[in-house]
Amino acid sequence: MARRRENYHQFSSTSFPPPFLLTTMANSSLLPLIILLLSSAIIAKKSQHPPALSLNYYAKSCPRFHEILQNVVVPKQTVTPTTAAATLRLFFHDCMVGGCDASVLISSNAYNKAERDMDINESLAGDGFDIVARVKTALEIECPGVVSCSDILAVATRDLVIQVGGPHYEVKLGRKDGLESKASNVEGRLGRANMTMDDIIRIFEGHGYTIRELVVLMGGGHTIGFAHCKEFESRLFGPKPDPSVHPKLAERLKSMCANSSSDPTISAFLDPISAGNFDNMIFKNLLNGLGVLGTDQAMASDPRTRPFVEEYARDPVVFFRDFARAMEKTSVYQVKTGKQGEVRRRCDAFNNLQTGKSKTTQNI
Repeated sequence: MARRRENYHQFSSTSFPPPFLLTTMANSSLLPLIILLLSSAIIAKKSQHPPALSLNYYAKSCPRFHEILQNVVVPKQTVTPTTAAATLRLFFHDCMVGGCDASVLISSNAYNKAERDMDINESLAGDGFDIVARVKTALEIECPGVVSCSDILAVATRDLVIQVGGPHYEVKLGRKDGLESKASNVEGRLGRANMTMDDIIRIFEGHGYTIRELVVLMGGGHTIGFAHCKEFESRLFGPKPDPSVHPKLAERLKSMCANSSSDPTISAFLDPISAGNFDNMIFKNLLNGLGVLGTDQAMASDPRTRPFVEEYARDPVVFFRDFARAMEKTSVYQVKTGKQGEVRRRCDAFNNLQTGKSKTTQNI
């Protein structure tokens, strides 16, 4: 992965007086000049650092950025209601592996197996990839080579969450797209449906999240989320069915997943009561044994997580507030700026061909 190189300003003997003259010059008319030179050097040094993220990053370079994105996102969600859930999950899977740098969007090639082809990412729905690609195409017409795929994914996720009833939160812009995407980097950075709560907590804490943030992000992601039958069918058909599954929910899921072996695309919404609506119903469901995933239901029984499940089930305002804060935190996780990344021309391919060990100059 490309790393930022620090450049230090060096004074030459002709641009700054030698040390032994400083005392003599301190009270002379040259003092203002010395101060000016020092100030200029400090400014020059600061300017060499990557620019910080900001809310108005594209104000001059692509002023219609958000308008164009909205023109794609709104009708897509209206026609395909699973787009919001797919994009939110894609965003989280991207950020948790190497930071929010759109590395999960990269396609594998003959030299490299990319993140999206790791088994845990194979179930990422195509609607998430599609919405980013559509927005990128529209922006390349208006502002070629300006807006990064990682910024598109971050803002599209926020706007889709709002469109299905979720809270507004700020998304600062200026991310660069990462220069690496390896399937081998994924394991251990994302939770799996068969993990224990100890495992889930360890992964989230490894990313710098508190247990409260864990609960709000899992609940928030799953209130509009869905999962393939293989992610939870062991709770239904295993040698020892999970007794924590509500009998009526188990009956419904068994019927739904009866043919999943021949059709692995069969999925179930993780909030069986208010699927597609971003609300706090999923926490109420968990308290009533209506969690589809074992890891979700475990949040209602583990003493470390249950108090937060109860709080969010009781108070939707607190849930929205905490979710917004956690998403703002997530959106800037290990972002790349400056020369740490690039602005891809296509979101599924680096600007230069990436091999397993190096980057060549062969354009794609």
